[in-house]
This record gives sequence, C-alpha cells and structure tokens, in this order.
Amino acid sequence: MALTLASVLSKSEEIVGSDHSSVVSINLFVALLCACIIIGHLLEENRWMNESITALAIGLCTGVVILLTTGGKSSRLLVFSEDLFFIYLLPPIIFNAGFQVKKKQFFRNFMTIILFGAVGTLISTVVISIGAMHFFKKMNIGSLDIGDYLAIGAIFSATDSVCTLQVLNQDETPLLYSLVFGEGVVNDATSVVFFNAIQSFDLSHINSSAAMQFVGNFLNLFISSTILGVLAGLLSAYIIKKLYFGRHSTDREVALMILMAYLSYMLAELFYLSAILTVFFCGIVMSHYTWHNVTESSRVTTKHAFATLSFVAEIFIFLYVGMDALDIEKWKFVSHSPGMSVGVSAILLGLVLVGRAAFVFPLSFLSNLTKNEKIDIKQQVTIWWAGLMRGAVSMALAYNQFTNSGYTQLRGSAIMITSTITVVLFSTVVFGLMTKPLVRILLPSPKHTSSMLSSEPSSPKSFTAPLLNGQDLEDNKCSYNVSRPTSLRMLLSTSSHTVHHYWRKFDDAFMRPVFGGRGFVPFIPGSPTDESLLQWQH
Repeated sequence: MALTLASVLSKSEEIVGSDHSSVVSINLFVALLCACIIIGHLLEENRWMNESITALAIGLCTGVVILLTTGGKSSRLLVFSEDLFFIYLLPPIIFNAGFQVKKKQFFRNFMTIILFGAVGTLISTVVISIGAMHFFKKMNIGSLDIGDYLAIGAIFSATDSVCTLQVLNQDETPLLYSLVFGEGVVNDATSVVFFNAIQSFDLSHINSSAAMQFVGNFLNLFISSTILGVLAGLLSAYIIKKLYFGRHSTDREVALMILMAYLSYMLAELFYLSAILTVFFCGIVMSHYTWHNVTESSRVTTKHAFATLSFVAEIFIFLYVGMDALDIEKWKFVSHSPGMSVGVSAILLGLVLVGRAAFVFPLSFLSNLTKNEKIDIKQQVTIWWAGLMRGAVSMALAYNQFTNSGYTQLRGSAIMITSTITVVLFSTVVFGLMTKPLVRILLPSPKHTSSMLSSEPSSPKSFTAPLLNGQDLEDNKCSYNVSRPTSLRMLLSTSSHTVHHYWRKFDDAFMRPVFGGRGFVPFIPGSPTDESLLQWQH
C-alpha cells in the first residue's frame, strides 16, 4: 500500500512539474511576443526592418540563449506542431486577409490573380521539382523518390508575401497590392492542395489518364472549397440579418461571426478540401454581407478583433520559426557534411528564383494582352521579388513530408529539413531586408494619391463612402482617362465590365434583400444602427 502511494505521489509530482514547466514556457513566449510588438513599433520607420524580421531575429537570439543555458540540449520553448500551425495560427491570418481586402480591385484582377496563384504555382512546382531531381541525384544526398521531389517543388513554391505587403500601400498601388496579396493567398492554397494530392496519389503509374484525373481532382477541390466558404459566409449573413442579435447583445454578433468563420475552416478540413481557400472566401462574403448586418459597435469590434488575431498569429509564427531553426536535433545529423547542406540550400534558393521568374514574366505578358491596366516591368520585378520569401507554410509542409519516417534516421530527410530552415531564414532576412529599399526605388510614392483609389465602400476598412456613388465615380474616372484599347483587349475588358455590371444588378435585386449588406439592414428602433443607411433601401 505504501509503495503504491509513493508511486502515485511521484507521478503526481512529475505531472505538476510538467505543468509548471509548460506554464513557464508559455510565460516566456508571451513575454517574447510583447517584446516583438514593442521593438517592431520602435523600428516602424526603419528603412530595412519590419515586424516579421524583428520576430525572426528575437526568436534566433532566444534560441541561442536557451542553447547556452541548457548546455546545447534544447533551443525551443514549445515543440513545433503542424496542427498548431494549420488549425490555430493560419485561419485568422487568411480570414482577415479576405475580410479586409478591397473586393472591387481584387475581382477586377481575378483572372490575373488566378493565373499567378494557380497556374504560376504549378509552373514553379514543376521547375523546382525537375531542377531538384537533376542536381540532388548527382549530389547523392539520400534516398528520395519521385514523390519527394514533387513535394519539394510544392514546398518551395509556397510563398510568404507578408514582408512585401507590409511595405506596399493598398491605396497608392492598388493594382500591385491586389496582385501580390491575391496571388499569395491562392498560391498557398494551391501549394497545400497540390502537396496533399501528391501524398494521396499513386505516382508509380503516371499516364495521360492519371494526369487528367489529377487535374480534375485539383479543380474539384478548388471549386468545392470556394463554394463552401461562400455558403458559410451567406449563412452567417442570413442568420444575423433575420435574428438581429444586436437588439440584445453585440457580443453574440461578434462571437457568431468568429465561430462561423472558424467552422468553415474546420469543415473544409473535415471534408479534405482546401481550408485556406474556404476561409478566405468566407471572409470576403462576410465583409460584403454579414458585416453590414451587425450594429455599429460590432463593426468596429470585428474589424479590429480580426486584424489583431491575424497580427498576433503572424508574429507568433515568425518568432517560433526563429527559435526552431536552432533545434540541435535537426543539425547533428548533417553536422558531418555541412558543405552538402549549404550546397543543397544554395541550389534550392536558385531554383526558387528561376521557378518564380519562369511564370511571373510570361504570365504578365499574357495578362497585358487582355487588360487595359498593364503591369509594367517595374511592377513585374516587384511581383517576382514579393514571392521569393518562404515562411511557415514551407516549414509545415517540409515537416509533414520528411518527418513521417523520422528525419533523425534518414540522411536525405535530415538534409531537406535543415535546408528548408536555411532557405526560410535566408529568404526572410536577406530578401526581407531588401524589400523596403527595392519597393522605394522601383515604386516611388506619388506626391498625391487619388481619393477614388483610397475608398473601397464595401470593405470593412471604410465606414462612410456610399457604395454605388463610389463605384460609379470610379467607373466614370476610368472611362474618361483610359486610352482606346486594341480590339482584343476591348472585347475582353467589355466582357469583364459587363459581368461586373450584371453582378451588381443581380446583387442589388436578389442577394442583398435576402442576405443584407449596405443599404439593406433592417432598422430597429433603439438599435445603434446608423439611420443614414436607410436611404439605400429606397
């Protein structure tokens, strides 16, 4: 009996000790997050630094300190988990991206964004996969099969445009911002979908029918994910419009928006769809309908709540990547051949540069044939540069591919893990440091910004600009200033404008009366809804 009691007490002490160490780790991590925010604020006007690089640098310094204090045994406060990244950190970032986007500019360039984000990513994946297969087989880095090489292509085609978007101005360069931003979201979704398809596909029997099936599955995932996000956004708009929670509690409105957005993400995961695309389009639909159905206080709250969650998640990711880069377990298996690891990293960086150039410039040329608003060479270089940085998505995919069989035993897997870390660090720090100066050189800020470009009436970023007036003014402005296009461009742009015109008519006649939105919010006496919005009902 005494022996049993002693064993129970010892186990209890272990559990308490474990819980206490977790609390200590979380405290340190939260303190580091606070430090990142403070230092990032102090360096706001710095020509070179931004918050992503600041968090990465603090993570690296923290990893060094932990290595020294633990005698080289550990460099991490928390253990990297794909679930932590894909289930908790990525959803608020992608949702806020869709929620805050200027929809008119985004959909005006939708075909170009799809070209860059979907077709371009596939081109980059093929280029990187073929290059990796060519060089790595000669270097004899380990046993990698065709699936590994295709996975490498998908891993290093996943861009991280956070650094570039922090220095691009959505009002000063609306075309460039929408292209870089939209391509980044579609690129991440395409990379993840392609990566998952590689893992679930039989690569030992590749033929034309298998290739067609692969493309069909990809398109099905793409379309199904988008539809699910749209339906989730419309459902939230309908529920809030009909029940009008704001009569009693704005907290319920905010909570329902957050939970419905997260539910759309988790449903996509449940049905093996692209959760990134789903929650992105859910954000777009919510900002177009749901956000206008809630009370004024809920609008302010949701706008800042989503932005804050996204901001903290981004800093958390970069901070952790910095610490995880010094994990001694990864490096000890390649320590006997550091030259090999450096060579692999250099080749991957070169392939990233070539793979991105292989689609940005040709696809920009194709886009210019069909658009009035051309992408000039300076903007093309900026778009090319914006996608050179690799981040947490690449890290998560690399862990997924090369740790299933245990990277600690396989030399090739260990080299790929460490090379991914090296590429992420180098691209984020070096390319990120050069982003601000490059953008200032290529895209000097105009002396004055057109007020027409700065107002996106149907976006949560704006509270006052009338919807239809703003659109009409911008359309008139474009019609007076744009030079006479070629016959091909005129045909395609006319079709685009016609689609936009009919969508607005359909939206005003059918969608908004059912799902709400600006001008169709029911006014209830005593509610904080702005009465001036009632004019749009008539």
